[in-house]
Amino acid sequence: MKRVERLHALSEMLRRNGARGCSAERLAREFGVSVRTVKRDLAALENSGAPVWSRPGPGGGYGLAVGASLPPVSLSSAQAVALMAAVSAASDAPYADLAAAGVQKILDVLDPRTRAQADELAGRVWVNTAPSSSRAIRSALEEGMAEQRVIRIRFTSATGATTTRDVEPVLFASTNGQWYLVGWCRLRTAMRWFTVSRIERATVTGAACSGHGIHEVGEPPANARPVHGRDD
Repeated sequence: MKRVERLHALSEMLRRNGARGCSAERLAREFGVSVRTVKRDLAALENSGAPVWSRPGPGGGYGLAVGASLPPVSLSSAQAVALMAAVSAASDAPYADLAAAGVQKILDVLDPRTRAQADELAGRVWVNTAPSSSRAIRSALEEGMAEQRVIRIRFTSATGATTTRDVEPVLFASTNGQWYLVGWCRLRTAMRWFTVSRIERATVTGAACSGHGIHEVGEPPANARPVHGRDD
């Protein structure tokens, strides 16, 4: 790992650990460098304006000051391309348009040199994705999920049967390359999985969901996980 990338990763690890902080020894093990190198990196972060604090003695360590403002977001060119690739490869994912807009905001504030490196590297990453479902349909599903409003959908099953149903959205799930809307179907009075690509029409109603929760969906696969981005 290059030093500039290690500095980015180091600041992110300190941020995630919050008020607990991290010992220099733990940071050194995490990044495969000496304690002396870690301390030099921490000094570089502090000199760049990052609010690094240190606590001596047993149980001490390093961290970022709670509530302090951080320098503007800064990514390496590889991190920027990783975001672009992830968003491009998942164009049918929920809130993908917002994700793309967020990535663009990050790219717009990169320094010119990093942006140029990212643009060059991005040209070496190709993505070929299948056509996604209608933007209007996905917008309705996303709005209904975010606002917890009942969604009226026109849905065609794998057997070819078409029905109109009112669904209380509970979660989006991706498995085996397919996205699903999982929710309480008021027509069947049961939790159902609806393949998003089979939803032909979707509108958000004015009715609020009645409180069905994720626990009613059942046990997720062992390798399934939410996308909150935390390590735990």
